[in-house]
Amino acid sequence: MDILILGSGGREHTIAWKLAQSPKLSQLYIAPGNAGTSTIGTNLPIGVNDFEKIKEAVIANNIDMVVVGPEDPLVNGIHDFFLGNPELKDIPVIGPQKAAATLEGSKEFAKEFLIKHNIPTAAYDSFTAETLEAGYTFLNSLKPPYVLKADGLAAGKGVVILNDLQEAKEELKSMLIGAKFGAASTTVVIEEFLSGIELSVFVLTDGKGYKVLPTAKDYKRIGEGDTGLNTGGMGAISPVPFADKELMDKIHGRVVKPTVEGLKIDGLPYKGFIFIGLIKVGDDPFVIEYNVRMGDPETEVVIPRIKTDLVTIFQAVANQTLDSIDLEIDDRTASTVMLVSGGYPEAYEKGKEIMGFENIKDSIVFHAGTDLKDGKVVTNGGRVMAITSYGNDFKEALQTSYQNIDKICFEKMNFRKDIGFDL
Repeated sequence: MDILILGSGGREHTIAWKLAQSPKLSQLYIAPGNAGTSTIGTNLPIGVNDFEKIKEAVIANNIDMVVVGPEDPLVNGIHDFFLGNPELKDIPVIGPQKAAATLEGSKEFAKEFLIKHNIPTAAYDSFTAETLEAGYTFLNSLKPPYVLKADGLAAGKGVVILNDLQEAKEELKSMLIGAKFGAASTTVVIEEFLSGIELSVFVLTDGKGYKVLPTAKDYKRIGEGDTGLNTGGMGAISPVPFADKELMDKIHGRVVKPTVEGLKIDGLPYKGFIFIGLIKVGDDPFVIEYNVRMGDPETEVVIPRIKTDLVTIFQAVANQTLDSIDLEIDDRTASTVMLVSGGYPEAYEKGKEIMGFENIKDSIVFHAGTDLKDGKVVTNGGRVMAITSYGNDFKEALQTSYQNIDKICFEKMNFRKDIGFDL
């Protein structure tokens, strides 16, 4: 098969790395890709939302399947674009259609879906500029901390948690009236705060059956001990040590099954990954959010633990024969630590030469924000590289990652030294 992956991050490099191991793969293309993907496939300089250019590339390169990495093209309807095009309609797309992608595209839509299908989640209400005063009243009815979420896509930065009521009211006004997150915060969802420990569960569905993939836990804050600003993710581990059989049975019965059934009931066509962000409150799971694709950097620990051929799995998703696949998972723990640019998640510089990663042993280097310039690998984003390792437990895996990070350097390189601290 000739396969095209859309995206340019660590998630896409990881998927490319896994697909490249398949005897069923002939040619691999990544659009736009990064310095890492260029070593295992052909990068195409095409944006993930440039559907017409994607169409041209698919036809020119005789592509047999498209795997969509990020949420943007899914929310914008890339799958529907293929289905509605005579030349593309028979090419499978791994990723949900636009209506189903609204689960990530709109927080309000996701909450309505959760409530409708009796899936446990925090109490909430949503507000617009016209109902700002009602938003203030709702905040008055809650206990701190206060959770405010921009309804639309805000590149993982649209969630604000504040302890002070007055600050929360000012933030609400800033989001709705001041358009803090642009069109993404035209509607704002306010939720009750749930206190517990977070984890992520990943499901792959073909629209009929589904497979539950390994669990993962990522670390979003820039600072040690989960302090400072939210990022796209500073590291992750899989499996989650506290996700025992009892908790997983609850997640399966109360969350996974009703989610997949709910998609069918609501007529939301879905062939792809469902990321379920959960919080364990006491002994019970609650859904924080849905994503309609794999998380990043969770992909860098989940995909390396899947032993089954990934091309075969994706073919089964396309053909709706996923139930017939025997999913084999590596028993070892995988951990990843993200190397980021100095200043990230605020202003940072690009184009810094990255040195030493070719000397790494016993870890896998997944490129995220990298590029090739004059034959050198340079930084090209806030999150630059993910260093993934295996171990008998997360401490052993992390130790290997950190030992290898010592060999890598670029100007103002930053990373968290305490991934897994809360476990």
